Amino acid sequence: MITNDSSFQVSTDQSRLDIPMIYRFLSEQSTWAVGISRPIVERAIENSLCFGGYLDGRQIAFARVITDYATFANLVDVFVVPEYRGNGYGKQLIGVVLRHPSLQKLRRFILSTTDSHDLYARFGFTPPLHPETLMERYFPNIYLS
Repeated sequence: MITNDSSFQVSTDQSRLDIPMIYRFLSEQSTWAVGISRPIVERAIENSLCFGGYLDGRQIAFARVITDYATFANLVDVFVVPEYRGNGYGKQLIGVVLRHPSLQKLRRFILSTTDSHDLYARFGFTPPLHPETLMERYFPNIYLS
């Protein structure tokens, strides 16, 4: 368990994760995974380093890191449930993620965001230095078919 000095706590214990809540948020409220199936969410969680954010024992936030623990990490599926936004929990969650001992000294730590650039900039994330070197295969509506 990784804790903070407020009543907000962050844990990497996957057995504590509220999978139904995470699935509902991603499949119904996120801007990036609408329609995702529960089996895909469960498989993604099983194969990632996950961070649950808890207030009074109730999960209110989530972040997932896809990594090889040596050179690369991709921060994905970051959210705070709407009724708890604006209280700094997202900042606390990202801070804990970036301080995690297994995520230190990585050559590249990436993320993709449409609306939270200011949040991530506080933690040193910038636009790619050489965007011309990046390529992707992107299927934005894959979960809706």
